Amino acid sequence: MPDFEALRHEFPILERKTYLNSCSLGALSRRSERYLTDFVDRWHDMGASAWYRHWLGRVEELRGRVSAFLGATPRELALLPSTSAALAAITESVPPKGRNRVVCTELDFPTLAYQWAVKPEIEMVILRSPDGIGIDPEQFAQVVDERTLFLATSHVFFATGYEQDLNALSKIAKQAGAYSLIDGYQGAGQTNLFLPKTGIDFYTTGPLKWLIGGPGLSYLYVRDELVSELEPRLTSWFATKRQFDFDLEGFEYRDDARRFELGTPALPTIHTALGGQEIIDEVGMEAIIERNRMLTDHLIGAAKAAGMSLTLADTDHRTFIVMIQHDDPSGAVKHLAANDIIVDHRPGHIRVSPHFYNTTEEIDLCVEILTKYVR
Repeated sequence: MPDFEALRHEFPILERKTYLNSCSLGALSRRSERYLTDFVDRWHDMGASAWYRHWLGRVEELRGRVSAFLGATPRELALLPSTSAALAAITESVPPKGRNRVVCTELDFPTLAYQWAVKPEIEMVILRSPDGIGIDPEQFAQVVDERTLFLATSHVFFATGYEQDLNALSKIAKQAGAYSLIDGYQGAGQTNLFLPKTGIDFYTTGPLKWLIGGPGLSYLYVRDELVSELEPRLTSWFATKRQFDFDLEGFEYRDDARRFELGTPALPTIHTALGGQEIIDEVGMEAIIERNRMLTDHLIGAAKAAGMSLTLADTDHRTFIVMIQHDDPSGAVKHLAANDIIVDHRPGHIRVSPHFYNTTEEIDLCVEILTKYVR
C-alpha cells in the first residue's frame, strides 16, 4: 500500500485546513504546482515557441495518461474547456435519425439537461426518483424507445453519491437504438473505469474534482466506432487535419476524437491536470478505492454514533460522497469553515467527501465540531 501519510505532504492545503470537499474541488498538489511553474517559466523564456517545443507535447502526454486511465485509446479522447462544451460538441454531432426524445433524471446535474432544454424540437423526459436518492435502471427501460435519441444521465449523482450501473444503461440504450451519454465528472477518480467494456457511447469527466487537476478542462470519451462516423457542427482549427496550413477552404475532420475539440486548450490546467493524473496513476485506483472506502465507512460510523442521519449510507450504490441530513446545512458549513474544516452543502444536507489524502482523525474532528453547531 502507498504511504498515505507521506502523500499528505504533497498537498499544502492539508497543512492549513481539514479539507473534506474533493467532490467539489480536488486539493492542489505540489507536483501540479511545479508543472504550472514550469509552464510559466517557459512562457517567460520562450513565448509562443514553447508551443512547438514543449506545450503541444504536454497536451498529448495528458491525453495519453487520461485515455489509459479510462481504459481507452488516445484516439477516443478529446480535450475540451468544460463539460458543457463537451456535451454541446456531442449534441451538435449526432444526427437525429428521426428521433427527438432525450431521457434524463431529476438527480442529474442541470448542465446535462440544459443542453436539450433550449432545443424546442426535443422532447425531454425527466425520470423522477422514488426515494430522492437513485434511479432504478428499469425506469429507463420503460421510457427509452424508438423515439429516443439519447439516454443521458450521470455516472454518480452529485447530490446523493448514488452510482449508476453503466453496463445496464448502455444495454438499455443500445436495445432501443439510442445513444448513451454519461456525465462522469463525479465518477472518474471514485471507481475503476474501463469504458470500452461498458458499451457507453460518450463519457465526459475532467480533472476538477477527484482527479485533483483543477478547473478549466474536460475529457470527452467517444466510443471508437463512433469517432469517424460523427461530424461535429461545432468546430475549431484544432479539429482539422492540417491545422497549421491555415486553409479556409480545406477543412477536413481529424481521424480521431480531436475532431470534437474546440480550440486552444487551457494550458495552465493541462499542466496541473498532468500533475494530478500522475499522482492518481502512481497511487493506483485500487489503493485509492480501498483507502476511500475505509475513510467513508469511518465517517458514516462516526456520524451515526453522534446521532446524525445520513442518506445512502447502507447500499452497494454509495460512493465516497457522504450526505449528512441537516436542517441548516449552510449555517453548519459556515460553522465548520470557521473552524478550518472545509465541506459543502446541498439542499437539506451537508456534503462531505474524503479522498485518499485524508485521515480518520480529520473525520473525527469534523464530526466533533459539527455536533457543537447550534443554529
